Amino acid sequence: MQPPPSGDDAREADALLPRSDSAGRRRSSPVQSASPRPPGSAGPRRQSSFRHDVGHAACETYLVTRLTFTLLQYLGLGYRWMRQLLALAIYAILLMPGFLQVGYYYFFSSQVRRSIVYGEQPRNRLDLYIPKDNRRPCPVVAFVTGGAWIIGYKAWGALLGRRLAERGIIVACIDYRNFPQGTISDMVSDASQGISFVCNNIASYGGDPNQIYLMGQSAGAHISACALMEQAVKESSGQPISWSVTQINAYFGLSGGYNIHNLVDHFHQRGLNRSIFLSIMEGEESLSRYSPEIVVKESSARTIALLPRIFLMHGTDDYSIPSSSSRTFVDVLQQAGAQATLLLYEGKTHTDIFIQDPLRGGRDPLVEDVFSVIYADDATCRNAASAPTPRRLVFEWQLQLARWISPF
Repeated sequence: MQPPPSGDDAREADALLPRSDSAGRRRSSPVQSASPRPPGSAGPRRQSSFRHDVGHAACETYLVTRLTFTLLQYLGLGYRWMRQLLALAIYAILLMPGFLQVGYYYFFSSQVRRSIVYGEQPRNRLDLYIPKDNRRPCPVVAFVTGGAWIIGYKAWGALLGRRLAERGIIVACIDYRNFPQGTISDMVSDASQGISFVCNNIASYGGDPNQIYLMGQSAGAHISACALMEQAVKESSGQPISWSVTQINAYFGLSGGYNIHNLVDHFHQRGLNRSIFLSIMEGEESLSRYSPEIVVKESSARTIALLPRIFLMHGTDDYSIPSSSSRTFVDVLQQAGAQATLLLYEGKTHTDIFIQDPLRGGRDPLVEDVFSVIYADDATCRNAASAPTPRRLVFEWQLQLARWISPF
């Protein structure tokens, strides 16, 4: 494990990690408000120097490393996990040429505003990807990344953020507490607070508050769907809310699982121990509460009427979370009266539609589908947002080998 950073870097890393009071209870860390730059202006100079950017990258790497080693204390180092970790390492090495280019963009592009604070809890931060041309208000996608509820991190959305920003769309990648830093209720709460920040503040960053879309991938699709349903239930019953479901134009669920009861055994067979997963989900008694499919079945017509258009996207060769999960959820939504559409990508795996396809360059089917929904009723913006075809970032043989060895 890396030694901890010192000085300013250590303080920044500490701000991202949970703190405890004398009784061992977690308490929130103090936060500072982020001052947005007005759209179309040069704004203040870059938030940090090259040295600070490198230090920030080192701090965040330390955070992820520390969480990973904490996780391994829970999981142990059995043969199955050693094999999975080895496969993950080889997968990352094969795709490293692309990851390095995306990483450089993430840390050093003026279009990326990193670690904007949206709440008081550890890791209540988000990254914004701003289009070069933001002379007029841009559509906005609030994105919740995946990571098996354990290694989710806002920077995982950098490739998607870059691709959508190239097409004139602002992307807000919302970070949230992972297990064992938090459990599912913490994750949903964080995601909801991040969505609230986007809905109430995005105009200050050049976003159009009337064109906000919600998206989640894998575990992030589950968390964001839980946040959406929880908000719809609160709103329909007259409870206090900080953002409205009606502010969301559409929801995109990428490779998500929406009935947790049906996934416990599946994840156990895939290597995520049943006891660990149930700890993440706060026990068997909470599985229904955090299964959006079941929540929809039990919701009133008034709640369902609040939901935005829902698009569930899934690869047919996804073995991490079977595409049947999206198919069943779409059926339940339609039966309840919601507007739901299923988009299946033939022969695509869990990582194909989110990682390998964008790294391949050319027109990415998933990005094109999202783009067509957002600009469906605005031909002028659709034409103005036409961008040059993205270039290839990784050789085809590397993509094919990574696909074959991927542990996901």
